[in-house]
Amino acid sequence: MLVGSGVPVLKFPKSSLLVLALVICFCCPVEAQTSKIYDIVLQGGRVIDPETGLDTVKNVGIINNRIDEISSKPLRGKEIVNVSGLVVAPGFIDLHVHGRTNQEQEYQLHDGVTTALETEFGTEFLTQWYASRKSKALINYGASVSWAFERFRTLGNFNKELNQLKQTVVSGESGWQNLFNTIQPTYTNSLSPDQTNLTLANIRKSLDEGALGIGVPIAYVPGAKPDEIFEVYKLAAGLQAPVFTHVREAGIMAFQQAIADAAVTGAPLHICHINSSSQGEIYFAIELIQAARSRGLDITAELYPYTASSTKLESALFNDGWQQRRNISYGDLQWVATGERLTKETFDSYRKSGGIVIIHSMQPEWIKAGIAASGIMIASDAVPYARLAHPRSAGAFSRVLGKYVRDEKVLSLPDAIEKMTLLPAKRLEGISPMMKQKGRIQVGSDADITIFDPKTIIDKATFEKGLEFSEGVEHVLVNGSFVLRNGNTVSNVFPGQPIYGKYRK
Repeated sequence: MLVGSGVPVLKFPKSSLLVLALVICFCCPVEAQTSKIYDIVLQGGRVIDPETGLDTVKNVGIINNRIDEISSKPLRGKEIVNVSGLVVAPGFIDLHVHGRTNQEQEYQLHDGVTTALETEFGTEFLTQWYASRKSKALINYGASVSWAFERFRTLGNFNKELNQLKQTVVSGESGWQNLFNTIQPTYTNSLSPDQTNLTLANIRKSLDEGALGIGVPIAYVPGAKPDEIFEVYKLAAGLQAPVFTHVREAGIMAFQQAIADAAVTGAPLHICHINSSSQGEIYFAIELIQAARSRGLDITAELYPYTASSTKLESALFNDGWQQRRNISYGDLQWVATGERLTKETFDSYRKSGGIVIIHSMQPEWIKAGIAASGIMIASDAVPYARLAHPRSAGAFSRVLGKYVRDEKVLSLPDAIEKMTLLPAKRLEGISPMMKQKGRIQVGSDADITIFDPKTIIDKATFEKGLEFSEGVEHVLVNGSFVLRNGNTVSNVFPGQPIYGKYRK
């Protein structure tokens, strides 16, 4: 029937109204019960994803080890963490570390790192090393083949030394310094063609154990001739396995040699610590790399945000002529064991005994140029733990975000995060497809997440006082588990997983 202005009014039998009311009552609770409940909800943070350009306030829902939802709407969770005022970023990926234990990983964790990889020097006995870290790591771990180690196996009768090295790996006590010292007697040796072929076969077998590429720290192995290195690049090209190199001690010509080998063979190339390897020629080094990339060559580079480097004093880097090559002298060297600056007398003494030294040789403007340069990644080159270890071992990523982004505005926050997350992930995707799920805040990505305060983040470690946890990193999740909460390490949690190369059998 029609009432008043002609608007129809429908009449239902009382029995139909009762059915309708029951439907409404039952449907509402069913809808609430079926809405998803996440394991963890990160609520109200500034979410930055460098691949999609997302940079806004969102809620992130995590189930198991994956990001399952990113939404402006409220999400329900078993645990809701209020991260308003904080940045929610992909976990930082450090392509270049040397410390292998949780002692080093805890410092990296407080610096926002969720994946730390030994790619420059590589690791010996890959299968045993990966096994030694299983279910024990705070953050994700992985390594390249150590070319220096594989060539060592072809030279002389070193069965005793090899067995000792293997035992330290199996027991979980392996370390870069132990490897370095064991194989050092062969650094000045050149290989015969047969030895080169055997080295290449060794490298291929180690790639089958899951290595992430080939570590070629040629600066430490002056006996390696150009033809040997060229053969390594050829092998890398055939497998599309990246070469991670510490270029020769030859200034900009060493960069040109590495780029030429990559260009001619087609090998993917990553140049480590462009700042300390190029010194005052960093501007030219950046130009070379960017020119190569503009022509389609797969060449990348990294740097750490400090004006000093660090290495073994007994290494070939301090062979005769080191002062002229680096334009420094004894007083620019700092002995890690005591913090003292060296003299000729202490230099000669400590070089005989061996140990880590810090090399103060770079200018602040060189570091700024490298950090600002497009495509140059951030990596720490973190050394094994020592009381007065180089501060990059604890603060490289926080230093970039605090000093160079917030304070000096050398680059934007999203650009800095890209250099720490997406770019290193993409560098590895060809050899390790699992890296496609890292370095991103996207639905389906691994829940490796770093949450920090952009107003307070800064490195606290110094050359004078030694290592200290960075400030401003509030929470870190690795594979969906909190390993850092409210700035504190979570006890007895070891969610770090191995990062393997695709040739693993």
